[in-house]
Amino acid sequence: MSVENQIINYLKVHQEASVNELQEHIQVSRQMIHRVLNRMLEDGYLQKLGRAPKVFYRVNEARAGKRSSILSVSEDEINFLNEHFLLITETGKRLEGIEAMHTWCEKQKLPVEKTIREYITTEKKYLDYFLPNGLINGTEKLKNTKGFDVIAIDELYYCDFYAIERFGKTRLGTLLHFAKQGQNRPLMQEIISLTKNKADTLLKQKRIEAVGYIPPTIKRHLQFMTVLQKGFNLSLPHLNLLKVSGVIPVPQKALNKIEDRISNARASIVVKETRRFGNVLLIDDAVGSGATINETAAKLKQKGTAKKVFGLAITGSFKGFDVIQEV
Repeated sequence: MSVENQIINYLKVHQEASVNELQEHIQVSRQMIHRVLNRMLEDGYLQKLGRAPKVFYRVNEARAGKRSSILSVSEDEINFLNEHFLLITETGKRLEGIEAMHTWCEKQKLPVEKTIREYITTEKKYLDYFLPNGLINGTEKLKNTKGFDVIAIDELYYCDFYAIERFGKTRLGTLLHFAKQGQNRPLMQEIISLTKNKADTLLKQKRIEAVGYIPPTIKRHLQFMTVLQKGFNLSLPHLNLLKVSGVIPVPQKALNKIEDRISNARASIVVKETRRFGNVLLIDDAVGSGATINETAAKLKQKGTAKKVFGLAITGSFKGFDVIQEV
């Protein structure tokens, strides 16, 4: 749950609170609390009472309750939206829960209550794909993708889908998109906090001996994969993987045909390793066709670096899961 939503929920119970109380309850820095409070004051969701050093905050019920009070929405539905629905507007404003859904519906010219229920039904369908360890198994989806000569990766997992039907990017997909495009370190750190436990669980379950991070194609001042590697801080040997390119780097998402993606990955990934391991884990930010992570797995096996290769993506494509479901 976002800091903003935690503040709202705390104030609804306790009526008023100081910065010290909110910090103690939410367990984030004072700077973060002040930043969020100032934004909520500007947007009219809070009222500020008193003067320094005795300052307290209260929910502005006229503003904060305006949208939810006129809707016939249950507390369970609101909680579900708070947990899963995130919107970052064209002006860079972050909205969550009922506020985000209301704004999205206004832009799409859709009825709010009906759309909320349709979203919850749709999201729950995708949640059914999650395993008890909090991951999605994308192995069969990869095996059913036409165009691969060999499936070299033994098992492939996602932390979440990148997008779902009709409603677009998932919460994690949205965070990943804006973290990379905006080179936004706080969003990157948020992604790490949401996914590190899943990575740790997979390491233990698969008895991983070494880990490799798929290198990015496009050069950026702040690389997500570099921040991810530092944030995960996995105490295992790290594989030396390089990404090389021609005069013009071509990212995978710029290629439509699976054959082109495989050719691109085969020509651009270099494994510089002399060490040998049993089980290794490859980590990528997003898996679409799976060409890059599969070709990297193939090179690791061909070179004798790994006997078995597992894959973990922060997000992955749903395309192909619908086929599995029908079988």
